[in-house]
Amino acid sequence: MFHTILVAVDPSPARHSAIRMTADMARLTGAKVHVIHIAATMVAWDTVVPVEEQSEAEEVLREALATLREEGAAAQGDVISAVTGQIPAAILQTAREQQADLLVLSPHHRGAFAAFFNPRVSDAVTHASHLAVLLAPEGPVPSES
Repeated sequence: MFHTILVAVDPSPARHSAIRMTADMARLTGAKVHVIHIAATMVAWDTVVPVEEQSEAEEVLREALATLREEGAAAQGDVISAVTGQIPAAILQTAREQQADLLVLSPHHRGAFAAFFNPRVSDAVTHASHLAVLLAPEGPVPSES
């Protein structure tokens, strides 16, 4: 079914459900997992400004890898730098490079008006992707009854 899962995580709490769902999918399918965290930068006038510190980005990645490995998933990962407007393209490029056949994202919910001014990465990736995309809802993953 799935051989390589790419999960893109950000520093928001939504990453936890994406990581848990990825671990579940990896266990069910025997897929290997590649985690990416994009250390975003913004361009202000003629200066590139980091949105988060490199050490913070590396900690988000370390935490994701530790959780996946504790859950029994074969996981590796990278911190990638990209300008905020190029994040969807960076995710899709990494998916191609890793030959992923499933992409897991955690969407950030906001209204259409807010999304107009601050586009959702998950929307851009989903519309441009030729892969299966799993959008992990924010919050706890429901337990089995």
